[in-house]
Amino acid sequence: MQDIRGLLPQTKSDTDKAQALVSLGYPAVAPVLPELVEWLQDINWPVAQVLEPFLAGIGLPLLPQVRRVLATEDGTWKYWVLSCLVARSSALASALHEELTRLASAPTPAEVDEELDTQARAILSSVAGGTVNEPG
Repeated sequence: MQDIRGLLPQTKSDTDKAQALVSLGYPAVAPVLPELVEWLQDINWPVAQVLEPFLAGIGLPLLPQVRRVLATEDGTWKYWVLSCLVARSSALASALHEELTRLASAPTPAEVDEELDTQARAILSSVAGGTVNEPG
């Protein structure tokens, strides 16, 4: 079996390695999901452009990585993870209902600056078809 860690991109332009990982598919890349999500820190990076559609299709298995990102102080990374992954997965959005509700209703000033509250409200609204204040 090939060591998939050897395929991890080393630079933001290392799209050949990113594409090689995408071609392996999920669940083959499961052991390196944390490292792959790190590339979404800046969606403008070429590697992020390759990985984003692939990661968005994985859905609920990304929950631990998304929670890890949401626990950081990196507002830009949080924004990209919310807009690129959570907004495209109703399963992730449902699993993150509590975190999204907190972002939508009680954001920190830094979270407001990064528009995380707006993004969280949009996700809650589109997935639940309801409001931020709904129970659960």
